[in-house]
Amino acid sequence: MSPELVAHVRRRVLSEGLGPDDLAPLVREEVGVVGREDLAALVRMVRAEVEGAGPLQPLLDAPGVTDVLVNGPREVWVDRGAGLERADVDLGDEAAVRALAVRLASAGGQRLDDAVPVVDARLPDGTRLHAVLAPVAADGTTLSLRVLGRTRWTFADLVRCGTLPGPVGALLHDLVRGRANVLVSGGTGTGKTTLLSALLALVPADERIVVIEEAGELDPAHPHVVRLVSRRPNVEGAGEIGLAELVRQSLRMRPDRVVLGECRGAEVREVLSALNTGHDGGCATIHANTAQDVPARLEALGALAGLDREALAAQAVSALDAVVHLRRDGGRRYVSQVGVVTRERGGLQVVVALEVTAGGAVRHGPAWGELVDRWGHQGRPR
Repeated sequence: MSPELVAHVRRRVLSEGLGPDDLAPLVREEVGVVGREDLAALVRMVRAEVEGAGPLQPLLDAPGVTDVLVNGPREVWVDRGAGLERADVDLGDEAAVRALAVRLASAGGQRLDDAVPVVDARLPDGTRLHAVLAPVAADGTTLSLRVLGRTRWTFADLVRCGTLPGPVGALLHDLVRGRANVLVSGGTGTGKTTLLSALLALVPADERIVVIEEAGELDPAHPHVVRLVSRRPNVEGAGEIGLAELVRQSLRMRPDRVVLGECRGAEVREVLSALNTGHDGGCATIHANTAQDVPARLEALGALAGLDREALAAQAVSALDAVVHLRRDGGRRYVSQVGVVTRERGGLQVVVALEVTAGGAVRHGPAWGELVDRWGHQGRPR
């Protein structure tokens, strides 16, 4: 398949407003007589070049792939869940990598050029794109593609695979059913979104869940989920709708539970306020290395919202009932700590109630008694 053919097909798709179902007739028209299998292969290749990520699309479509990274034309890496490995993909030259980055950014509704050399976008299929052009990227255009998970993991699946070892699963089940406000923490790629989706599936079917995200990743198996997704400004800098605004709007939508996909900015103020005003049973995720690092992370985000350390601690200790921390060791992802949010000496702390060792042993921490006294074995506050 020649680059000229792809360029011509792309021009026709754009100029004629053609959709996915029009590709097969268009390819047949362009190449003439061709067998069914050859036509199907050509359509897949054209679709990858016109609508997808070109030579990277097979990697993105491969089972188990979570990330595809491009450091250069012949520097492509892939993560299938067990760490990065080199992929045998040749993207041509720097001009081809740049053209691919610009096209993908455009597909995500974002501008990428010398005036705006860095972009963070969401592609139509949900894949998250981050791209940096040279000379900001010193060695040439770089691409980072995070694949939206295609497998819906159930709570039972996470118990079976060891993500929720021993009594951890029963404890989290009780917390969700008892309407505790839960903050899920962990590093990148530890499975925070996967766990949160599974937890939300435990919410009773007669409750309304409003989910607020920067990108639509949460997909809980629940009959009543309303999903709100933030919007970036357009190329003129207008039209932005941020997470903080969406949290405020969600409170007017008669939610039984308010869920923030990821707390990463000033929206922390709105979330804590919501959880302090009768909207119990809420959840959010946050990046942190350990459960004990969560207070520092919250304080940093609170500073963006104009909250000082004392005000943030007063809000958080009242709003958050438990912190559930995930860890990744090699290919294994598991809940390593469950902590209780407390306030000591004017500051916020997370005290461990349950801890899972690297070997899989589960032991109680100093806050275990407080957690059991507050929620009981059936997840109901006493």
